Amino acid sequence: MTLAGHIRLICAILALWMLLPVAAAVAQSANGARSMGGQAHVLEQGTALSVTREAVAFDLSLSQPVPYRLRLIGAPPRLVMDLNTISWGETDLQALADAQGLAGLRLGHLPDGWARLVLDLGGPFVISSSEQRIEAESGRAVITLRLRRAGLEEFEAAAWDEAQFLAQSVGDLLHPAARGAMAAVVARKPLVMLDPGHGGIDPGAEREGLREADLVLAFARHLREILLRRGVFDVAMTRDADEFVSLDGRIRAARGASANVFVSLHADALPEGMASGAVMYLLGDAASDDSAAYLAERHDRADMLAGVDLSGATDDIARVLMSVAWQDTQPRARALAEALVEGVAGAGLRLHRRPIQSGAFTVLRAVDMPSVLVELGFMSNPRDLANLRDPAWMNTMAEALADALELWHLRDQAQAPLRRR
Repeated sequence: MTLAGHIRLICAILALWMLLPVAAAVAQSANGARSMGGQAHVLEQGTALSVTREAVAFDLSLSQPVPYRLRLIGAPPRLVMDLNTISWGETDLQALADAQGLAGLRLGHLPDGWARLVLDLGGPFVISSSEQRIEAESGRAVITLRLRRAGLEEFEAAAWDEAQFLAQSVGDLLHPAARGAMAAVVARKPLVMLDPGHGGIDPGAEREGLREADLVLAFARHLREILLRRGVFDVAMTRDADEFVSLDGRIRAARGASANVFVSLHADALPEGMASGAVMYLLGDAASDDSAAYLAERHDRADMLAGVDLSGATDDIARVLMSVAWQDTQPRARALAEALVEGVAGAGLRLHRRPIQSGAFTVLRAVDMPSVLVELGFMSNPRDLANLRDPAWMNTMAEALADALELWHLRDQAQAPLRRR
């Protein structure tokens, strides 16, 4: 990846991960810190803006910490700050901008419920530091941004151009000049990230000469062709060869592609060999049963085999994530799982007796997008194994999942106005 690509990726996801340690401090506070659920409010006390020719300093004081993302946009230079579940309240940020002679400031809410603040910088600046600090006793947070003046080449390496940004985001509140670029950009189709499980040194389940890693890769390629042929979605894959991709790497791939939905594909085996039929797994703080716990642990062991450090992917982190961004995404993920079950049942294919389950699957922890892990069947069950070997059955399953994704997308669009309230 180029330097510019690294900078853009860091700007997009840095804030969410920087939130984790401070949010954990809230949860651990002995003085009963405020819950992270609900909507944060901008506080006048502690909010400040300072602009000079060489630097911009912006402190945003909040009633509680929130996930946020930062992007620099060029022509004209701007800082775009998106925040999740926030109310701007009565703090007059426009007055602060006017007092500092800032070129412009716009704020409001996006169609997906995120809030957006745009600072017109009046020149090339880059982000020198960004952090979210929290008061352990009150649970209040302050997002501290520092920008420094930069040369044009350095700024352009860090910034998105207008058309590129609009192709992967929305144009709300950006700049009057953005309207022309917006009209020139073809509406972006929603992107489905398909994640064929296992691969490389991790073959997954193995039965009678069949490897899970090979099976789900072939299935993912076929499902990709079906989805692209129908024209509703764009499709990307976390791997398109027999190679090992870490769980975190799969999440990074989805975020780097600005995926709208993440579907991990598996055909595992269980020791008791009793499970059969398709299952849709959602992220859960605790496993819905012993089988879900076993599968989540087994998937993580593949990363440990490859020497990948999973120390950051703790249950505490999962709880913190689910308490903020997950409050928006979880209902959409549940609706996705329900649509997938509906699609599989409608095609006359076998489902597990409990077709929707949950577990602490690391690969599902990209809680800023609806994610589901689909067990096509279990290789430990003779009937499922026979189906997984059958090209006609696999084609029917792929068509059923494609139908279900389209159904979910239509329902999700219909629900969007309600989520914005």
